[in-house]
Amino acid sequence: MKLSKYPGCILAICLLFANIVATKAQDTWSLQRSVDYALANNIDIRQQSVQKRLAELTLHQSKMARIPTLNGSVNGSYASGRNVDPITNSFITTSYASYTGALSAGANIFNFFYQQNTIASNKYNYQAQDKLLEKARNDVAFNIATAFLQILLNTEQVHISEVQVKLTMDNLANTKKLVIAGSVPESNQADLEAQLATDSVTLVNAQNQVIQSTLQMKALLNLSFDQPYVPQIPDNIGEIPLPRLDEVDPEMVYSAANNNNPLIKADQLLIKSSERSYAAYRAQMYPTLSVSGQAYSGFATSAKNTEIVSIKNVSDETIGTVVTSTGTYNVTNKVYEYNTKSTTIPFKDQVSNNFKQTLGVSLNIPILNGWTYRTNAQKAKLNIESQKLTMEKDNQKLRQDIYTAHANAVSALQKYYAASRGVDASQKAYDFATKRFDLGLMNTIDYITTQSKLFNAQINKVSAQYDYIFKMKLLEFYRDQKIAL
Repeated sequence: MKLSKYPGCILAICLLFANIVATKAQDTWSLQRSVDYALANNIDIRQQSVQKRLAELTLHQSKMARIPTLNGSVNGSYASGRNVDPITNSFITTSYASYTGALSAGANIFNFFYQQNTIASNKYNYQAQDKLLEKARNDVAFNIATAFLQILLNTEQVHISEVQVKLTMDNLANTKKLVIAGSVPESNQADLEAQLATDSVTLVNAQNQVIQSTLQMKALLNLSFDQPYVPQIPDNIGEIPLPRLDEVDPEMVYSAANNNNPLIKADQLLIKSSERSYAAYRAQMYPTLSVSGQAYSGFATSAKNTEIVSIKNVSDETIGTVVTSTGTYNVTNKVYEYNTKSTTIPFKDQVSNNFKQTLGVSLNIPILNGWTYRTNAQKAKLNIESQKLTMEKDNQKLRQDIYTAHANAVSALQKYYAASRGVDASQKAYDFATKRFDLGLMNTIDYITTQSKLFNAQINKVSAQYDYIFKMKLLEFYRDQKIAL
């Protein structure tokens, strides 16, 4: 069996090494840089930020609702045919244009503290949305750290796979010389060629895992998928500061989390918001007292002033008779006919003449409204119970998650110790096997088996180490609501 039968594996190895060389010149991302970028660009955070701004606008509007209302209106119309004169209220057939303007104002005098409770409810809701935004930021920061550790783990597995491939290639090259010299059978070379193919596939899979975890990181960052992301790998992963297990006792961590966890604080604020909302709905069932006022005036082209220009005619009109001893006499009256001129009353005069004001006080007493107000109050009361149950559920889940994380951390530490002992034992076995194989005292299959055991032990140790780091960082996150490597 010839190595040339596996050109794809060799090409993948060459591409991998070429990619590693290329990425060294690229800009690297530290965990802090990744977190800062995610806090500014992550979609979940941006969505929660929108919810916070909506809550802020609702709070602002409820505060402004206490200010008296003031509205103005201006209307204009043109009428022809038989219409009612807007000034004299008499029927006319003259076409005219009219314009009216009004200012109206209103204010609540007393509404059983409906507005105050509404403002308080919206204020608590706004504060809750702020805590939920903080939770979203913390969750994203933790997810970024988790993805960062996963990339580091996968990268470390790539390095181990590279060493494995190199060892197999060195053994294959040495075996070829021995085959040519006739010291070992050609089957030894075939076995090593098959092992090289297997190791190459493992290396390609490890490289693909790095790509997949990097894509996951880019999704969390909302980073363009064509933009490179190269993590800044710590010099020694074992030097990452971790708390001791006795410093993250589950009950102690829960006590700290119960005081610092933004979700729990948000639940508490939402309960207060629901209680004030219930008080506001109850206030709607009681009478409300309000005051209103209006100022109005208008102008119409039909409003005329008639002015006498000259006397057109003078005539006598008999209005009666007077009987005396001397006879009967007619009583007459002078009737004058004038030449007149009509002009539209000026705008200023009409506005002044038609100006009117009203002031009213209103007492609104809810009597029967389809049970709407009472039903809304009962729904608000049930919402308080629902929010309390939500907080109880979140508290229960928080405690369960912390105890689970602590148990997993203890288990991860034990696995790491066991994996470390496994690497030491496998390394000794491999060293002895190498000496025996070089002397021709061990066949290729047994040697490859020993080499594979070392490889698997190294992978298990690295996985256990990163798993322990992750579990401890999770407990640290619950305790302090922050994470750092």
